[in-house]
Amino acid sequence: MQREEIRTTGAPAPVGPYSQAIRAGGWLFASGQIPLDPATGRIVPGEIEDETRQVLANLRAVLEAGGSSLDRVVKATVYLTDLTLFPRVNALYAEFFSAKPAPARVTVGVASLPLGSRVEIDAIALCD
Repeated sequence: MQREEIRTTGAPAPVGPYSQAIRAGGWLFASGQIPLDPATGRIVPGEIEDETRQVLANLRAVLEAGGSSLDRVVKATVYLTDLTLFPRVNALYAEFFSAKPAPARVTVGVASLPLGSRVEIDAIALCD
């Protein structure tokens, strides 16, 4: 099975030895996205809703570059540095992932995330 790297300028460029996503055998494996503005390379300022919106916009850009979409996600993982923020993140998540059935998901509380982010989301999706 061949693996194809997916790259887009619509999401932050990788800052280490990883790809934004890999397409293989009808699947797209999207790396975790944090709330970096792809234009500035900086964490978006504001509340957890602002961070979550940017994370999901970045994830959508990567998925679309790989021939997929948020509607085709089958599994997502949400990483939060503060689980008390979960209801606020979940409300925005529900807006972006509105297709039924909703993807399988796990939410994990973590001690820290890159660059001081409070939220990161990765996904596995079907692709063309």
